[in-house]
Amino acid sequence: MTALSPSTEKMNESARVETTSRLAQWRIENLSSCSFRKSHPFRIGLWNWHLSVEKNKQIIIRLFPEASSFAKERPPIASFVIRVICFTGRRRHILHPEVRDKQLKSSDDFSWAIEPGLSGKVTIEVDFMDLKAGSVAGPSWAWAGDQLPPIAKGAALSALGQMLVDGATTDVTINTADGVSNAHRAILAARSPVFRSMFSHDLKEKELATVDIADMSAASCSVFLRYLYGGDVAGEFLAHRLPLLRAADKYDVGDLRRACEDSLTEDVDGDNVLERLQIAHLYRLPLLKNACMRYLVEFERIWDLQEEVAAFLLIADRELVADVFREVLAAWKAG
Repeated sequence: MTALSPSTEKMNESARVETTSRLAQWRIENLSSCSFRKSHPFRIGLWNWHLSVEKNKQIIIRLFPEASSFAKERPPIASFVIRVICFTGRRRHILHPEVRDKQLKSSDDFSWAIEPGLSGKVTIEVDFMDLKAGSVAGPSWAWAGDQLPPIAKGAALSALGQMLVDGATTDVTINTADGVSNAHRAILAARSPVFRSMFSHDLKEKELATVDIADMSAASCSVFLRYLYGGDVAGEFLAHRLPLLRAADKYDVGDLRRACEDSLTEDVDGDNVLERLQIAHLYRLPLLKNACMRYLVEFERIWDLQEEVAAFLLIADRELVADVFREVLAAWKAG
């Protein structure tokens, strides 16, 4: 294998785009060194994307999906904020007005002209707020992590789900914060070791055939039960992620816990990153915690959220505060 020359390795490195679930950053060390640059492909949602910079009378920044049959048949419809962060002298931001529901098929569909004079070290940052896949039938949701694993397959699972809907032969009552649901002990015990323990020992749940879930609404409990029975709850999943995560943690439903973590990791942004970091610490979710830390530290958004971070650190668990400081210190040493 032929080794890459140092200059080729440097060019490859300069074309790389760092990403979290919805944020992309392209760091260019010297914008003055060439008239055209195109990034390596980077994955956001269901598509591979490119950024490019063209220098002529103006500086033109483009965002577009990589050419593919999928992008042609299901072009992305994107809502995003894009900005350029300049490091010549004082750090300053050049912000493009928010883009809403823009269909992107080619490099001509989003083109941003900036006045000449920009040079030196810059970062181009794209913060995706929403992505949908276009089609003849109309747009559809396009975040891979918001799709639950397809557990509800086969006639047997369909029959179980119908038993829950019909209330047939239910033998346990579940009292929620604002309503009552009925279920089958055998199904609950099969899906949760905590329920199995309740119904296997001489506890009040076994004696009274009643389970109290006072910290869950009837609507969230309905989604929780249908998930346990193998039903399709994808359409309601996003609205109930947090109560489902609490229930999955409380009743040790590992597959639901993983689905919630994957979904929460997919849409970390500036509005929810500190809340998600607290959730990750509370429920011991390493993937979510890593995504939040990367967003804040590696992607340097902690400096844009200084007031919010300062307030958060006053009330956060001491162990979590220490983790944040360790990440910031490690990034500072590496930089």
